[in-house]
Amino acid sequence: MSLVLYLRQNASKAKKIRVCNSWSALSLQTRSLVSNRKFVNKFTTISNFNYSTHISVPRTPLNLDPNNINSTSRTPLFTKILIANRGEIACRIIKTCKKLGIKTVAIYSDEDKNSLHVNLAEEAYRVGPAPSAESYLQMSKIIEIAKFTGAQGIHPGYGFLSENAEFAELVSNSGIAFIGPPASAIVSMGSKSESKIIMTAAGVNVVPGYHGEDQSIQKLEAEAEKIGYPVLIKAIKGGGGKGMRIVEKPEDFAMMLESSKREAIKSFGDDQVLVEKYLVKPRHVEVQVFADKTGNAVYLFERDCSVQRRHQKVIEEAPAPNLPKHVREKLGKQAVAAAKAVNYVGAGTVEFILDTTTNEFYFMEMNTRLQVEHPVTELITNTDLVQWQLEVAAGNPLPMMQSELIVDGHAFEARIYAENPQNNFLPDTGVLKYLNTPAASPSVRIETGIRQGDAVSVYYDPMIAKLVVHGRDRASALALLRRKLEEFQVVGLRTNIEFLKRLAGHDAFARGEVETGFIKLYEGDVLKPPGEPQPIVLAQAALATFWNNILKKEDSTFSNGFITQCQIFF
Repeated sequence: MSLVLYLRQNASKAKKIRVCNSWSALSLQTRSLVSNRKFVNKFTTISNFNYSTHISVPRTPLNLDPNNINSTSRTPLFTKILIANRGEIACRIIKTCKKLGIKTVAIYSDEDKNSLHVNLAEEAYRVGPAPSAESYLQMSKIIEIAKFTGAQGIHPGYGFLSENAEFAELVSNSGIAFIGPPASAIVSMGSKSESKIIMTAAGVNVVPGYHGEDQSIQKLEAEAEKIGYPVLIKAIKGGGGKGMRIVEKPEDFAMMLESSKREAIKSFGDDQVLVEKYLVKPRHVEVQVFADKTGNAVYLFERDCSVQRRHQKVIEEAPAPNLPKHVREKLGKQAVAAAKAVNYVGAGTVEFILDTTTNEFYFMEMNTRLQVEHPVTELITNTDLVQWQLEVAAGNPLPMMQSELIVDGHAFEARIYAENPQNNFLPDTGVLKYLNTPAASPSVRIETGIRQGDAVSVYYDPMIAKLVVHGRDRASALALLRRKLEEFQVVGLRTNIEFLKRLAGHDAFARGEVETGFIKLYEGDVLKPPGEPQPIVLAQAALATFWNNILKKEDSTFSNGFITQCQIFF
């Protein structure tokens, strides 16, 4: 009996395959059918959503011909991979896999069972309840699903398990390729103290500071005195600003140390800290690096990520503005030296802090994964970094060498969040009742994992989308960013769109005078209370409410068309 006929005759079992608790919960007969490697799980694609209208395909990379993936000079790419992630990054990876003819396996929590990434993948499997610890962080269950589906590789995306050395080791030991760096590199760069010792030995500039084993308050206070105030206390396994405290004067040190350690143990299970010189007016500049298994390593230039709120990035751009050529080249060379020092493989980002008064820069840390802001690098180098990851993981050499890489124009990325900038950027949750984004084009990318009608959940990051634009130079790219932000329309949730408009429109930002304290410095300009909504937004909100509450969204296609026609009318 064919699978299609079997499923038609056993509708309840077909549904069970689609949302089963795990593959082991399937009936023996159904498991036998599903285990056929030629089977394509068509019933996992339950939406006619046009992905290309929401996430544009990057400009065709100059370096690779997707139709030539079986060339005798290269190792063939994987035929199927599992994506151990959700949302926007899972959709981004699926986009490249579709281009290359690679089948994808999605995983999902109960909260995400109808999510976009689930609909786009050829297969999808439940990994647990909504909390990440019970779903997307379940290492053994994810590997079990990968084995069952015949996935040859696991792509971790960013966040979740992407920088977990134990997971990378377990994946590799199970005979599945980990599409990321070796576990040893993750371990070395995962500790802020160990990584800085390695960087010092490799000749990479590091911020003056103490990274030692003695964690007594007496030792840490003595080292802070040597360094000179202000100093920065940082959790050695920190990230996202957690466990980070600025100490302006000696009498505040003990209190700030206790606060840092308390947050560090809660967030990372480790309260060890390091103490470094705090640069009063720094820039956050990071370098995209890539390395293969044969020892080649390159840098794909730098990104400026200085505009941040709560130590988290808001607008990123590439290349960094107002950066002298010799500084750019030195940054790139030191980033490559950092990668080679830990025998790195795959995509990585070396983060530096740059003194705005001297243009001196210092190593901060290395992120051993693909970054959220990687699209700006893709646009200025005309590459597909996910494709590069797949090539390198398959054992192929880097698609391009350093001499072949050039900067083409300028790119910006703005992160659209469901949050309230007027209330310390507190995340917002709820249903996205209406979403209208700019049209995708070769110079505009809208990367998202959410659609109109989806909910922004309390369990995960509140990012709605990333708006990424490219221009021939910084001025034209910034003008395009401003125009496209005006076209973003969201109903149902508070967002940071008006805040982003003010940032992008600020004169100091236009001049490229960026630094990590930019938002605080100009908060009177960029954090003004929102004005009265435009009539068109009110009309859209009314239409969305009418449709959601009265017509119950029985026909989403008609709903979208109805609202669009009414929008034109208004």
